[in-house]
Amino acid sequence: MSTVGLLRTLFNPKLLPSNVTQLQSLNRSPFLLGFLSNHEQVRNMSRVKRRNTHPGYWLSLKNVQKKDDKISADNLRFMREVIQDKYKNKSPLKVSELQIEKTEWDPKTKRSGVIARNIGRQQMWDKDGNKIVCTVLHVLDNHVIRYIPPEEYVKTSRGAIHFKNKTPLGCLVVGAEATNPEKFTRQYCNLFAEVGLMPKKTLSRFIITPNAALPPCTPITAGHFLVGQAVDVYGKTVDHGFQGVVKRWGFKGGPASHGATKFHRRGGTIGTGRDKARVWPGTKMPGHMGSERRYNRGLMIMRINMKYNVIYVKGTVPGATNSIVRIFDTLLPLRKFKEAPPHPTYFPPEDGTQKEEDIWDSRLHVFGSPSISV
Repeated sequence: MSTVGLLRTLFNPKLLPSNVTQLQSLNRSPFLLGFLSNHEQVRNMSRVKRRNTHPGYWLSLKNVQKKDDKISADNLRFMREVIQDKYKNKSPLKVSELQIEKTEWDPKTKRSGVIARNIGRQQMWDKDGNKIVCTVLHVLDNHVIRYIPPEEYVKTSRGAIHFKNKTPLGCLVVGAEATNPEKFTRQYCNLFAEVGLMPKKTLSRFIITPNAALPPCTPITAGHFLVGQAVDVYGKTVDHGFQGVVKRWGFKGGPASHGATKFHRRGGTIGTGRDKARVWPGTKMPGHMGSERRYNRGLMIMRINMKYNVIYVKGTVPGATNSIVRIFDTLLPLRKFKEAPPHPTYFPPEDGTQKEEDIWDSRLHVFGSPSISV
């Protein structure tokens, strides 16, 4: 069958073949196979846009799009009383209907992470006098919102993509930083209706193994990690906007004198100079710099303040000051914590005793302690 006949067959149902021989000839046609499989091709070149500035399609509408009409002070006071009555009888430590068996920790366990805010950097010193620059991460009021078991999460759109040809795992939805429900839409507030918590500003999903599942309303604090443990920090890098090749890629630039005209910070030729008269994909050129989601892996925890839920991490993390980051147990095989961490998370002891208010690494010099011993 010719190409014109194939096209007529595709777009005219009256011309569909009636016998098996013609159907087999259509299936063996290379033109038809290429025509029908074209929509399944996926572009994976570097020219494809890498940033998503809009929220995911699976997220509910979060911010209120329109302003409410002006209301009197009495009505505003009444609305706030209703909100307080709705949430005052809800305890974050209530007994959940979700029955989760407690299991022991093993090296293959994948625990939940926490949501934190980068509040700056601070210098500390070890006992030999060497300076250590640490990033201070404030763990916000994290609470478990929902647990999705593996058999249900693999049926979702994101789970089907993430666990394609893999063993499915569970998903734990964690929220941080409670705020006023009046600032959010009804659809977004309904996510917290069953849990009985105030709406959270930030939501995040953590892939976990079933033995590390947590019931809803469980608080997660800085005690989720231990001093000396290596963690991975995930965040969004600083957005520098559209930049040239000198700042974006570190090019040297052109000459500053001897006839150079408007060539001081340019990148030079972008051609190959050989057989291909085109620009190769991935060539370093001016463009959008920053605003990339990145991992910093294997960062060491040097200090934990249990009173204010602050974690001091050695090194830098992605993102500017006051940005939101996620903290996980590290995936690096040589830096994984070999001892059992708080599993599935840290719970205060039943006898009422608390951890130390400030926990330091043994290699650090604690200010206030004697530096010279005789």
